[in-house]
Amino acid sequence: MHHFIYKDNELYCESVAIADIAKAVGTPFYLYSSATLTHHFNTFDKSFGELPHMTCFAVKACSNLAILRLFSTLGGGADIVSGGELYRSLKAGVDPRRIIYSGVGKTEEELRYGLVSGILMFNVESEQELEKLQKVAREQELVAPVSFRINPDVDPKTHAYISTGLAKNKFGIPVEQAEKVYLRARDMSHIKIMGVSCHIGSQLTEISPFTEALHKVKLFIKRLETHGIIIDYLDLGGGLGVRYQDEKPPHPQEYARALKKEMAGLECTLVLEPGRVIVSNAGILISQVLYTKKTETKNFIIVDAAMNDLARPSLYGAHHDILPVIRNTGKAAAGSLQIADVVGPICETGDFLARDRELPAFEQGDLMAVMSSGAYGFTMSSNYNSRPRAAEVLVKDDQFYVIRARENYETLIRDESIPDFLE
Repeated sequence: MHHFIYKDNELYCESVAIADIAKAVGTPFYLYSSATLTHHFNTFDKSFGELPHMTCFAVKACSNLAILRLFSTLGGGADIVSGGELYRSLKAGVDPRRIIYSGVGKTEEELRYGLVSGILMFNVESEQELEKLQKVAREQELVAPVSFRINPDVDPKTHAYISTGLAKNKFGIPVEQAEKVYLRARDMSHIKIMGVSCHIGSQLTEISPFTEALHKVKLFIKRLETHGIIIDYLDLGGGLGVRYQDEKPPHPQEYARALKKEMAGLECTLVLEPGRVIVSNAGILISQVLYTKKTETKNFIIVDAAMNDLARPSLYGAHHDILPVIRNTGKAAAGSLQIADVVGPICETGDFLARDRELPAFEQGDLMAVMSSGAYGFTMSSNYNSRPRAAEVLVKDDQFYVIRARENYETLIRDESIPDFLE
């Protein structure tokens, strides 16, 4: 469900014509619907009803301050994986007691930052990280709240690059070793055990991997109880998938029912880290056609957005639906279709947004909407080929707000300098 709809063959975001936004801010730009973001967050969070739980949005999916603030006003927390994401979350007004710090490579500086900020807990991923956190907490004369991310070796049945819960993945502590680590942490002077964490992957479209992982975690928690270790928080991570093409992911209510059933007998707060399922279909990328080109074997639609703006097609071979912003212009008005590649200006053959796709016959100057781009869109963008990163725009009702200004050439070199010997 989203609020990008056609009215008289013109694509709108809520009550704002997208073509009007393009005239005002230029292209390319990311466009988010406040109504869709709110609906998706509330639908997910309320699916768990009276079960004690916290919904901590995965900041890596979409980290704009305005969007983090929106989720915070809805009662959301934040799942972070870097000091930068902690900084963003705090600046956006997220309650530090609703912040979970995950990630395999936290630096000493980042651990200290999280500790003095008073976050709810660190999801520790190795014994060496535990030792480092004990050292930092002792120096600060504080006690570090921890959960350990255990790796349950569950196949999430997703793309290999976004699978995180298999034994061969870099994430977490193997469940067979985790009990020993908990016992060690129990005896540390500046460590307080708060929970157990688990995250098996992203873009999951089946419930069974979640329930399998939860079952293993539940058994593990029962083992910890025999050692007098009481778990207050069970962090099951995120990963619930969305529809990009023909996927049929479960509804959050179906997902919640399955988890609540498996949670029976556990007296702890469930922590959830949704990302993609909240923001993916709430955001789109708007681009303009620069040129069209026909060769003996291919039709190319060359647009002003590129792989530096949206990396998912090049990185994962990901599919994003592509729609014209205006349906009744040029050849598209007659219903003409063609098989074409949508490509950007970057000097890489891998720079594409779609390949061999049946599309309306876009013409030079037409606006194009790349759908379902709200998750891992702007957050994965770069300045490759010295391209300024796109603007971000948020719509609420009949108004739009630029929530990130477009970068320019000056911002590209702002932090660079030429040493004296080259002057």
